[in-house]
Amino acid sequence: MDLLSEFSHPTQWYSKLIAAFLAIAFFTLLAGGIISGFVIYRIAAPTATVEGINLANFPGHPEDVSYPTESGSLAGWFFPGLKSAPTIVLCPGYQTTRGELLPLATALQDHQYNVLLFDFGSDASKAPNSTLGFREAQDLRAAIAGLAQRDDVDRTRFGVWGTNMSAYAALSVAESDPRVRAVVVESVYDRPQDMARLLVARYGLAQLPLIPAMVEKGFGWLNFSYRQTPPLSAGLPRLAGVPKLFLSASDETDLISSTQRLFLLAPEPKEEALLSRGNYAGMLDDEKREYENRILAFFLVNLPIRP
Repeated sequence: MDLLSEFSHPTQWYSKLIAAFLAIAFFTLLAGGIISGFVIYRIAAPTATVEGINLANFPGHPEDVSYPTESGSLAGWFFPGLKSAPTIVLCPGYQTTRGELLPLATALQDHQYNVLLFDFGSDASKAPNSTLGFREAQDLRAAIAGLAQRDDVDRTRFGVWGTNMSAYAALSVAESDPRVRAVVVESVYDRPQDMARLLVARYGLAQLPLIPAMVEKGFGWLNFSYRQTPPLSAGLPRLAGVPKLFLSASDETDLISSTQRLFLLAPEPKEEALLSRGNYAGMLDDEKREYENRILAFFLVNLPIRP
């Protein structure tokens, strides 16, 4: 009792020091928890971009499509190409939307490919949410399964393109679905937890004590149901024989090493290229055309219109 009383009302110098240390530790953990919680919320609920695109008179005659997922339905735009041609699925990256990929979709459709654009997340959910690849891979599987029900596409041959978060989803699905015959990934990472840690650094919080570890742990708790998901590197051997293009971007320095590591681990056939700038939506017109030509050339060689 005397010990508890001493800590409640310290009179000795050592008890005052211990009480001050405990108070500092408590408030440090409390502040770290609050900051980490806010960062996790920002990661899981990135700012949404409002799309004001009317496809009624859009070139290529795209149609609105919807595919069932485990959490609701997935909305997309289907650009028809040559009947029975393969379909290329373009997946938006973290904090981007399908509308930003319309020029790339048009460039592919002009060469007779069927193209699908879609946004990750359920139609039923009004709030944007992200798992940095876990659930997004399931959404991509649902989109391919829905496309495979159509009678105007090649149901056995699909190509997939993605960047950062959607690159993770693209490789994840390619490792488990033999219908994916060619894949392009830009600025990819091995585990969603890796991206969570990179986002902490981008928010300028990497040097704060406890924050990176608390965010990574909290992100893991938030996505506890995916805890048994292996890293992409574990499934890469299953991509033997599937053409792969790995793109790194000079302005995405924190993802260059992970992209190159996965490229080195991947079996043949594979290609690698370093871009001066990533983020297709933010490229200048000349850069966009060069990028589109690179993607188109890869698919024309490795996913021909006629098998």
